[in-house]
Amino acid sequence: MNNASNLHLYQREGGYLPRVAAVHDLCGYGKCSLGVAIPVLSAAGIDVCPVPTSLFSAHTRFPEFYMHDTTPMLTEYLDAWVAEGIQLDGVYSGFLGAPEQVDAITRLYREHPGALRLVDPVMGDGGEKYLTYTDELCDAMKGLVDGADVLTPNLTEASIITGIPYEGQDVDEAYVRRVTDALLAMGAKSVVLKGVVHEGEKIIRNYVAVADGDGAPEEVSGELLPYMLHGTGDLFASGLVAAVYAGESLLSSVNFASELVRHAMQITPEQPDYEVRGVSFESVLGDVTALLA
Repeated sequence: MNNASNLHLYQREGGYLPRVAAVHDLCGYGKCSLGVAIPVLSAAGIDVCPVPTSLFSAHTRFPEFYMHDTTPMLTEYLDAWVAEGIQLDGVYSGFLGAPEQVDAITRLYREHPGALRLVDPVMGDGGEKYLTYTDELCDAMKGLVDGADVLTPNLTEASIITGIPYEGQDVDEAYVRRVTDALLAMGAKSVVLKGVVHEGEKIIRNYVAVADGDGAPEEVSGELLPYMLHGTGDLFASGLVAAVYAGESLLSSVNFASELVRHAMQITPEQPDYEVRGVSFESVLGDVTALLA
């Protein structure tokens, strides 16, 4: 029987660089999405193949931003990959710009059946959907749960996917079990439920559940810093993917991602405009390269 501590999803072989499609948006200003995924995965010796789902002048925490939906180009974009015979070891998806973009991801799944499916179902936080997310897009995102090797929702996203009412971040283990059981029942092979914080504590908890395990989620806890930053979810998911492809167990990968975010957040307040620009991960990329030591 597997659990998160002994589940290894990828075996690194020699000097081969695993090739992973990163299906995310790209922001010109602000630290998130492909701006995080490309450097973090590259630092882990991963050949990153971006599939941009939207182009933003800046992320949506800024009062003004321009968004360009790339849906019309995705079919020809992926057709060109087929023509070149590109092979993938993983598909890592995040923020989407339109419901039709789920079709592009499922196409990648069909064309690369041996690739790991790493799904960060970016839809909202704090009990609210993000500004550009419609009910139709959220419903389409649910289609990525079935077959996901790793699904990494926060509590808001888990609520949207399962229909279980959002109860804030201070939830008990019975609620965690209910949510992770529901996501596993929808077809996810493993679930990382993020962001449980009990009132009065300075600890943030993530829970890891595996479909063929004993059902009890395993806890990974760390220090809760007294401020929130944009882009930490993208950094967490990218750090987790980096560790998975370095050959770490799923539980170790979650612990690594948690510490990577904490380390980056500690450095971030030294930067100008950090409150809105987002988490400054650049100085901690050495933590990622150390995975291959």
